[in-house]
Amino acid sequence: MDWIILMIGSVCEVGWLVGMKYSAGFTRFWPSVVMAFFMIASIGCLGIAVKTIPSGTAYAVWTGGSIAAVTVVGVYLFHEPATPLRLASIALIIAGMVGLRFSGVD
Repeated sequence: MDWIILMIGSVCEVGWLVGMKYSAGFTRFWPSVVMAFFMIASIGCLGIAVKTIPSGTAYAVWTGGSIAAVTVVGVYLFHEPATPLRLASIALIIAGMVGLRFSGVD
């Protein structure tokens, strides 16, 4: 269950990063509120997950999942480039996350 909570935390991190983009440097109220909500939820999920998952593993998966998801969201919402090297690099991050999950450390 803690791995699911950890992945929810990664998704929440995506929420606060997208909220940060829309907040325009904290000049727009509601996007800033949404960003703060997702930030607290993201860190809260990480805090729950590290009770049973080693902290280094949890942090690597939490940030790696966020990196991969933010890249996909950036391509679709903000028209960021989706070059083959960029996508291959994200695939390597995901492969690393899968490796950590099945490493038998938890």
